[in-house]
Amino acid sequence: MAKVLVAGAGGYIGVPLCKKLLERGHSLIALDRFFFGKDRVDGIALSDRATVIAEDIRDFDPEILSGVEIVVDLAGLSNDASAEIDPELTRSINCGGGMRLARLAKEAGVRRYVYSSSASVYGHGLRERLTENDECRPQSLYAESKLRVEEELGNLAGSGFETVIFRNSTVFGLAPRMRFDLAVNIMTLRAWKERVIYIMGSGEQWRPFVHINDVVQALLLGVDEEAERVAGEIFNVGSDEMNYQIRHLAQFVLDVIPHVTVHRIPDDPDKRTYNLSFAKIKQRLGFEPSIRVHEGIVEIKQALERGDIAGEDPTCYTLQWYRSLQLHPGRRRRDPR
Repeated sequence: MAKVLVAGAGGYIGVPLCKKLLERGHSLIALDRFFFGKDRVDGIALSDRATVIAEDIRDFDPEILSGVEIVVDLAGLSNDASAEIDPELTRSINCGGGMRLARLAKEAGVRRYVYSSSASVYGHGLRERLTENDECRPQSLYAESKLRVEEELGNLAGSGFETVIFRNSTVFGLAPRMRFDLAVNIMTLRAWKERVIYIMGSGEQWRPFVHINDVVQALLLGVDEEAERVAGEIFNVGSDEMNYQIRHLAQFVLDVIPHVTVHRIPDDPDKRTYNLSFAKIKQRLGFEPSIRVHEGIVEIKQALERGDIAGEDPTCYTLQWYRSLQLHPGRRRRDPR
């Protein structure tokens, strides 16, 4: 088993990934600023194979990488809207910090570097079933920052430094650090709580979707697979059957939560639309998502009915939480320790 550093360990994907890495017997360094609260990794910290470190990827001590064999980079401002709050800060964290971590990892002798990118790098796709070799036309600073780090990894790859890039579809589903700023999740919450669904723009925009548990499984393949299968490769993460137009999501939610009003908001500046092919990850790694959108909607609805989640935790809304941190720089959720 390997010694793995996960940057962004306290996030939506980071927490379940860290748990799975420990279950598989890996040793773990969980690195994060923990803007959303450190309490979500309390269970991880109890393991004698885990070390939790509250540091920033822009200025952490490189000694942290000593003995690390694999890095998984999930760090950074995590969506388009958050990235636009302060463009210079976004470039500093998502670009500067991401590239710094990669360079230091290579210098430290890290064998494999797994980067969690985004399907949003495709931006406004020129055709359907875009592959990893098609042109990327990012429409946001967030997507641009992801693509820049991908390019840097391409320059660093080789000489014993195996890079693996996963372009994740739009993620949905329950997680310890829940997010209600993702399309499926927020539509389900509003339908259940407010009896309303909002469709931005025409609703004709294409997006691929993938459950968070399946994203974790893909990242684990990046960690554990033989080099000849993954080294130097880029993979779209998702399923051909889960490319949907936004209007389709509204119908899926209505199928699970009926008697809900649908509102269309026509003036949507979002120009992203991309429909992807996932043949490569299926053929090369045998990856197929196990959870469909309908199942994710049911999962969230049942959690709301049980009272496991309520949608009232402000850290579930990334943009609003970052804005609150700007207004109150000393603020942290609960005890940041």
